Amino acid sequence: EMLEVLEGTGVKSVAIGVIKSTNVLRVLHGTQTPSGHALDGVAVVSDIVASTEPFGAAQRLSTTIRAWAALPRGRTSFSPSSAYTSGKVIEAAAALVATVRRTKPLAHQITNNVVKTQSANVTLALGASPIMAEGAVEQAELAHARGGLLVNFGTLGDLPGMLEAGAHANLRGKPVVFDPVGVGATAFRRKTAGGEADHMYRLGMLKLLDRWQPTVIKGNAAEIGALAQLDEMQAQGVDSIGGFNDAAGVMRALAQRERCIVALSGPVDYISDGATVLRLANGHALLAEIIGSGCILGTAVATFCGAASIAAARGQQSSMVRPVKLWCIS
Repeated sequence: EMLEVLEGTGVKSVAIGVIKSTNVLRVLHGTQTPSGHALDGVAVVSDIVASTEPFGAAQRLSTTIRAWAALPRGRTSFSPSSAYTSGKVIEAAAALVATVRRTKPLAHQITNNVVKTQSANVTLALGASPIMAEGAVEQAELAHARGGLLVNFGTLGDLPGMLEAGAHANLRGKPVVFDPVGVGATAFRRKTAGGEADHMYRLGMLKLLDRWQPTVIKGNAAEIGALAQLDEMQAQGVDSIGGFNDAAGVMRALAQRERCIVALSGPVDYISDGATVLRLANGHALLAEIIGSGCILGTAVATFCGAASIAAARGQQSSMVRPVKLWCIS
């Protein structure tokens, strides 16, 4: 919010306070306004002067900051991309199925207790390898494995594990899929996530979303509406009631604010990177009658993102799925 006030003034800005090589990219990424106005720099003390290798510490910071500064700024054009025709999207999706089977990513899932078995079986059916690991102490080691991470808020499992898993995935350049199941349903969920009951910005998701950067936020209309701070959607437990008047506009705005891909599941699905919005009308009403169908969708998204990330690192992925890597901190 402070940087938005400085837009157009020419006033420079820097951030200071416990900034180090392991979090400087998250600080820079998390302080850019939707229109592209960013910090001009950071002030760092202890990470350099308290280091036994101050030159190396300064070099790591410099490398990260220069890489960030080289990225293009400004609001992405809303003009539809010619790459996103129905035929090309279907072709790229089919190619990504083959990529999953070829790369066999590890789909690390901190997910709803109700659907762990189904999610593991879906992961195997797609051709990937599942692991359900929640403990905070093992997240740093698991982050070394190639693949993707799913953080599902459904049964509020190990919150420290969720915090550590996302942070270490960011450090390793792994895609993170965040599924805020039932985030708008109760004050308990908002408080447990780290927010105050009277602080409605992101409805309590500050503790997770301020600790790490998601590659994809996936949710139903009530969950997306809660994160977008909209009152037009209602939640009944983890289920959603109704729909948006302008789903495409909501998706663009949330994707721009969080600087990630946003996926909305429902009778009609929407996906946006903040510029382009894809609409998929091939769902079925029976999906709403299956326990965990939305959670299983999160599993599939994390699996595909993991495969796309591996292939992109190898230089094997098509241009249609490059946005998955673009939004991943690396």
